[in-house]
Parts: sequence; structure tokens; C-alpha cells
Amino acid sequence: MKCVILDDEPFAHQVLEHYINQLPRLQLVAGFRNSVQAYEYLNNHKVDLLFLDIEMPLINGINFLSALTHKPNTIFTTAYKEYAFEGFELGVVDYLLKPFSYERFVKAIDKISQTIDVSVPVTHMLVIKEKDSLLNIRQQDIIYIEGCKDYIKIITSDRQFIIYHTLKGILQRLNSDVFLQTHRSYIVNKAHIARITQEKLIMLNETVIPIGQSYRQAFFKGINKV
Repeated sequence: MKCVILDDEPFAHQVLEHYINQLPRLQLVAGFRNSVQAYEYLNNHKVDLLFLDIEMPLINGINFLSALTHKPNTIFTTAYKEYAFEGFELGVVDYLLKPFSYERFVKAIDKISQTIDVSVPVTHMLVIKEKDSLLNIRQQDIIYIEGCKDYIKIITSDRQFIIYHTLKGILQRLNSDVFLQTHRSYIVNKAHIARITQEKLIMLNETVIPIGQSYRQAFFKGINKV
């Protein structure tokens, strides 16, 4: 999801940028402390999500959102409780009261993820042999792949495939912009990652995937690649 921040407080930008960078499904494309510049940008660029402060100089967030020609999904980020009703009337997705935790931030993003297709566009198919037939698997449906000696397990949103193959060999057949190796035994689809720490990933299906030390640098470089 392409995100924009409009907040006149530098510290608020730092917090949001840090939180956004922890979620691969989010991409920060612009940040503004000036509502005039933000208004011009949003009326000329399509974005999926706006993090919007309310109490700002020149124009407050309520009036700003009301004036937009094309309103993106919006999350209010404010220190003031009294604007919740106005936010509800404007159809904002959530109302984050400062200071808010990372866990509360993720809950707000999860609300939007239920209504927006956040998958990385992939047109590639993966052909695998299952028994005496060949199957086409859409690569965007693959959540992760696990290596098990001479076999691999391909986990999709609705089923699991076990085939005779090497992890290294299957990686060469996958879209390198989407699939990253995190460990000697795991390849993940970055569109299906929910959270990242230095040591592990939590996938959208709640599977925990380790990040091996020797793969960490390449993984984090790949996760930030647009």
C-alpha cells in the first residue's frame, strides 16, 4: 500500500516512518508538514492510505480531508479524543490516539488490508510435477516454501504441495522481486509478510519464519526494494 503522512510534528513523522518500515506491505511515498503541499500531491497522485493529523496550522485535518477531491483510505493520528465523531462521519478507517503503540498501529493496518488487495502484482506461474501430472501454481498465491532434505513444501493460501526439488533450484524459477530466501530452509513471498524483527518473520497466516544470520543482509536489502 502506498502511504502518505501529513503531520506538522517532526517526531510524529519519525514514529510513523519507523512503524511503516516494519511492514513490507506498506510503502511510504511522501511525507508533509505543510497541508498545501499535501493537498496538491494527493489531488495529483493515487495513494492507498493517508496518515492524517487533525490539529495543524492553516487548516485542520477534518477540513483538509473534506476538501480532497479523491479521498484515500485515512487513519487519523491525533492527540485529541474529541474528533472521533467527525472522523466517523468522514468514513476514516481508524482513529489512533497519540501516543499509540506499534501493536495498535498494526491493528489499524489490518483493517485496511481486509478491503485492499495488498499483494505484489505477479503474473508468473510456477509449474510443478505432482504424481503423473503437471500443475500450474500462481506465484502470488505462494506464502512460503520450506526445504526438507531432498524435498520442498510449497505452502499456499489453501493447500500444501510436497515435491522432489531443491530449495536453490526452486528459487531460480521464482520472481526475484517477490521471493526472498530468509534461511537455508525457507523462501518467503514478501507480499505475505505481516511483521518483521531482526530474528524472524510473522507471515499473514501467522507462521513464524526464521531469518538466518548469513541471509539477513540480503533479505533486508531485498525487502526494501521497490
